[in-house]
Amino acid sequence: MQAAVVGRPIAHSLSPVIHNAGYAAAGLTGWSYTRIECAADELAGLVAGLGPEWAGLSVTMPGKEAALALADEVSPVAAAVGAANTLVHRPDGTWYADNTDVAGMVDVLTAAGCASGATVTVLGAGGTARAAIAAAARIGAAEVTVVARRPEAVRELCPMAEAVAVPLVGAPWDGDPAHARADLVVSTVPKGVADPLAENFDWRPATVFFDVVYDPWPTPLAAAALAAGCRVVSGLDLLLAQAVGQFEHFTGVSAPRAAMRAALAEARAAA
Repeated sequence: MQAAVVGRPIAHSLSPVIHNAGYAAAGLTGWSYTRIECAADELAGLVAGLGPEWAGLSVTMPGKEAALALADEVSPVAAAVGAANTLVHRPDGTWYADNTDVAGMVDVLTAAGCASGATVTVLGAGGTARAAIAAAARIGAAEVTVVARRPEAVRELCPMAEAVAVPLVGAPWDGDPAHARADLVVSTVPKGVADPLAENFDWRPATVFFDVVYDPWPTPLAAAALAAGCRVVSGLDLLLAQAVGQFEHFTGVSAPRAAMRAALAEARAAA
């Protein structure tokens, strides 16, 4: 059986390290997981050409919305978020779309000490921000503030926030120090985009900072949060957590988390 992570660019992805280690630890001989370079507008053609030996695809940027659109059935969470990071190939040849980023974020944030009633700041308003808003709703956040470069992008998130029942407000991308004073700050933007904010943010030691970027690490924002005494988690934590859900979708067996975590740590140490 085969599976792969698809996106563009994709050469940097550590997903094959995690999944292949899981196959080995679970005794799934004959299973393999690779990378496929694929733009969003190429995803439908790729999926149409996959045979029954394909168990599924992990979908990263920029194809998460396209993955949702081409699925025969969509999970409630993927439908609410409006994006899918997982395509499961069923025995009858149909495709099922899910979003394991949300459950993965919930696991990561809960482990970091985030609790019901938290105030949340989300930097960015793209597909990963949608997952962060849904995760915030699941942990019982009191309110989510989305800091975005385009006001219209925040307006586009309002129906989704209503669907998951979490209050949402927008804020301009202006480096306001107060953006870092929430109980939880989540940066969902690509590497480099949030770097200038590190000079202005006024961190509180009680704040949890979650940056979905993991290379390079630490990001300037993460370094500043660490220096202020904040609890900081990285995209590596999410990469592992969301992969667990994908692994179980594809294989139908429990994920060997310890082996997958160890393989990821070894790959990062060797980088």
